[in-house]
Amino acid sequence: MAPSAVSPVLASAEADLGHLAIKGMNKANIQASTQAVEAMMGQWDTFSFAPIRESQVSRAMTSRYFKDLDTYAESDIVIIGAGSCGLSAAYMLGKARPDLKIAIIEAGVAPGGGAWLGGQLFSAMVMRKPADAFLTELGVPFEDEGDYVVVKHAALFTSTVLSKVLQFPNVKLFNATTVEDLITRRTPDGEHDLRIAGVVTNWTLVSMHHDDQSCMDPNTINAPVLISTTGHDGPFGAFSVKRLVSMKQLEQLGGMRGLDMQTAEDAIVKGTREIIPGLIVGGMELSEVDGANRMGPTFGAMALSGVKAAEEALRVFEQRKAENLK
Repeated sequence: MAPSAVSPVLASAEADLGHLAIKGMNKANIQASTQAVEAMMGQWDTFSFAPIRESQVSRAMTSRYFKDLDTYAESDIVIIGAGSCGLSAAYMLGKARPDLKIAIIEAGVAPGGGAWLGGQLFSAMVMRKPADAFLTELGVPFEDEGDYVVVKHAALFTSTVLSKVLQFPNVKLFNATTVEDLITRRTPDGEHDLRIAGVVTNWTLVSMHHDDQSCMDPNTINAPVLISTTGHDGPFGAFSVKRLVSMKQLEQLGGMRGLDMQTAEDAIVKGTREIIPGLIVGGMELSEVDGANRMGPTFGAMALSGVKAAEEALRVFEQRKAENLK
């Protein structure tokens, strides 16, 4: 008897089963779901959804969201910005430390920043080597062009890293949420007189209307380590480092320089670091601090800056955690 055919979806799911960290998902769930989809084919005249009441949908959403707000009110690491750098950092942290609570705050409804397309709205994404190692880590296919590689569509990279990050049970993405300020603590004995101890948040639509509505106070998340990857200066860009200037923790910003791919990417990766205690800055936000060049439509530095930011966060985490308890 010939073996029964296995759908490509099921074969892929079974192959990845050992790596899935979604609570409650197992082989039986995947098998049943796949068979149910196949059973629908050609049976649409008798098709019907299971019954539901509108309040069930409301409660399913709100109960989980407010549980997440409660769970992550005390986080271990907060990542500000879910662009290519922030998501790369989240992936490395989620993989390395499943015991840590990692919150990602993204101002936009759609995470991913500018990494859904290459330059000038073109599809392909270019990464200079050795950033291809991160693509291989994620399982993103690419064309090897010698000194650089090309992903056929930038969205393939972004959707892959986003999907993997969201599957980590210890990572929560709060999108459509803005960081309005930083939580600080006095450290009079250090090089800086402040350390960062968390973020002040609000829904993005609320933040956009502070000028035409009455006072709408924010929420907070405490965390001993923040990774800020909000991009170069813009409506929500370079937020954390601009706030450091206004708090007199940085004298001034260096200002992003003109485009120079050859030097810019090295500078961003090498410069990714803890700027003041508790705040690591990576990606193009760093160019505003150091006066680095922009690199334009090449994305290797964004990914590897995220990798280094995660490494830096784990390097200082225990010390900052101990300080945060004081």
